[in-house]
Amino acid sequence: MTRSLRVVLLAVLGVSGLGVGGWAYFASEHWYRTFPGFGHHWLPVLGPYSQHLVKDVGAMYLGLAALTVFAIWKAADTTVVRLTATAWTIFNALHFAYHLQHLHMYSGSDVPLNVIALSTVLVIGAVLVLPLKGERVRT
Repeated sequence: MTRSLRVVLLAVLGVSGLGVGGWAYFASEHWYRTFPGFGHHWLPVLGPYSQHLVKDVGAMYLGLAALTVFAIWKAADTTVVRLTATAWTIFNALHFAYHLQHLHMYSGSDVPLNVIALSTVLVIGAVLVLPLKGERVRT
């Protein structure tokens, strides 16, 4: 992986974190009712709205986004990038595993769209754990 690809992948995660986090934190009920948008409603089928839970999710995404912005700034530092990627990968692996167990609650295009969206961010995080081509990882 090149340094420029590393920055692009970090930017995808950062934008995702800012978008989901900002929306969930600052427009909690709207986010819950309409996420992911475009006429889809993935959250109401999973249980009742909880402002506390939704704001916590938003805050967590915003925290990951802040870490990601720092990793973009320090993209040459493999340790910072890999730590950021590890945080995203752990979150997304557990998040993906939960949703895989609850796909039966969705119908139509919502099933593959859930899998595609969740696996994409998981793969991006996992790829970012890898060092740059030719780079030695400090131990």
